[in-house]
Amino acid sequence: MAIQNLTVIGAGTLGSQIAFQSALKGVNVSVWNRHLDKAERRLKGLKPHYQKDVNLAEKDFDATYDRMFLTTDLTEAVKDADLVIEAVPEAIEVKAQIYADLTKVLPAKTIVASNSSTFMPSQLVQYVDRPDRFLHIHFANEIWKYNVAEIVGTSATDPDVIDDAVAFAKTIGMVPIQMHKEYPGYILNALLVPFLNAAMATWAKGIADPHETDKDWMISTGAPSGPFMIMDIVGLRTPYQISMNDFNQTGNPDAKLIADKLKEMIDAGHYGHEAGEGFYHYPKAEFLDPNFLKA
Repeated sequence: MAIQNLTVIGAGTLGSQIAFQSALKGVNVSVWNRHLDKAERRLKGLKPHYQKDVNLAEKDFDATYDRMFLTTDLTEAVKDADLVIEAVPEAIEVKAQIYADLTKVLPAKTIVASNSSTFMPSQLVQYVDRPDRFLHIHFANEIWKYNVAEIVGTSATDPDVIDDAVAFAKTIGMVPIQMHKEYPGYILNALLVPFLNAAMATWAKGIADPHETDKDWMISTGAPSGPFMIMDIVGLRTPYQISMNDFNQTGNPDAKLIADKLKEMIDAGHYGHEAGEGFYHYPKAEFLDPNFLKA
């Protein structure tokens, strides 16, 4: 089935990017979000990034934005959907409720996918009414630059649905990474999350300042960004939820320590680049200083 009509559930950091990138590539896109003002702000906030990174003309950005349909009405959002991508917060109760609501209104044809960063398909499939049409399509942040789509289903997923997801990923300019079976963190986060957790532990335990940790990593490895720069771009709510999930599932005391420290920042409104402050201050972030990596 060719996917022509996409509904994105949740216009957060990744949801807004998935929606805009898909609309840019000619897919009909509906966006459901509880608060339209937040959805509009995140979508419009992508403009300078698309202008800078892919040389998208302002008129083309505006035309793409205008083609998207934003709504708080779930029934209206999904009425024509070939594919629904769920991109709500990484909390099992939130996702379970969304799937319960979707079950009441989804057309029979609709494929359901999650962009979950931390949960595997087998952990969420119990909440959907169509296990044969359920899978995960996981995107990296800043998908217009880091254009991978990790695709994996469960043992119940119809192989044709996997093929449809792969074709969709190609349609919107992604490189599909088809996994043979599920694995915690997919591929990207299986590598990235332990790295970020190790960095956050140095901060939470008072071992080193985040800026110093970033400097060490960048100078020592030649990497263009340090772990705390990455977390500011992702937004601190996601690593907070990942840390809480880790603690709730394993009892890991380091995860709880990290989560508590992140919660302090989030409660203060310092949750990353989007907020203007996280581990750095924006738009004139400290790492932009030409002397940041110098002695």
